[in-house]
Amino acid sequence: MTYSVDIYNKDWKVVSKFDLNESVFDDSLINENLIHEYYLLQISNARNSIANTKWVWEVAWSNKKLYKQKWTGNARAWQRRSPIRKWWWVAFGPRSERNFSKTMNKKTRRLAINWLLTIKARDNQIIWLDEFDYKEIKTKNAESVLKNIWVDSQKVLLVLDQKDGILEKSFKNLKNVKYILADYLNPQDLMSFEKIMFLKAALEKINK
Repeated sequence: MTYSVDIYNKDWKVVSKFDLNESVFDDSLINENLIHEYYLLQISNARNSIANTKWVWEVAWSNKKLYKQKWTGNARAWQRRSPIRKWWWVAFGPRSERNFSKTMNKKTRRLAINWLLTIKARDNQIIWLDEFDYKEIKTKNAESVLKNIWVDSQKVLLVLDQKDGILEKSFKNLKNVKYILADYLNPQDLMSFEKIMFLKAALEKINK
C-alpha cells in the first residue's frame, strides 16, 4: 500500500499530498477476526433484550385443583398455572434480564478501527478532502460537492474533526449521507457506507 495520498478540494482537484502514518495504516498487520469481534461487540451492546416470558409466580390464577384426581378420564391436572397448559407460564423461557453486552479494551478497539480504515484505503473507498469553505447553510452546496467528486448516488460517511454547524446542516437533508466525528468512528458505520469522506483536519487527527 502507498502511504502518500492526494488531498482534493470540493471541485475534485488535487491541492496537496499527505503522508499517512504507517503505524495506523499498515496492511501487513490486518486482523479481520479482530475487526469482526469489535463489530459483534458493538451490535451486542446496542441490543435490547425484550423477549420476556412469565414465570409461575407471575401468573394471576388460583392454586385450586382443576378437577378431581380420579374418574374424569383426564390427566391428573395440577393447578391452572401449570406450564404444560396453553398461554401460561413457560419453563426456562427467555427473560428480559439477559445481558448481551461484551467488553474489549481500548487499545484493541483502536487497532480494529485502524485496520478497518486501512482496508478501506487499500480498496479506494476513502476520499480525502481539504475543507468545505462555505459560509452559509445550503443543501444545494452539499449536493454540488458530492456531484463533483462522483459520489452523489452512493452512501457516504463524512468524517469531521469537530462539530461544524454549517457543514452538518448542509448535509443533514441528504438521505445517503451521514456525518460523524473522528473520535466516534466505529466498525458498523465504516462497513455500512460505500465511501468514507475525510476532511483533512479529521485525517490529521486519525493520523496521530
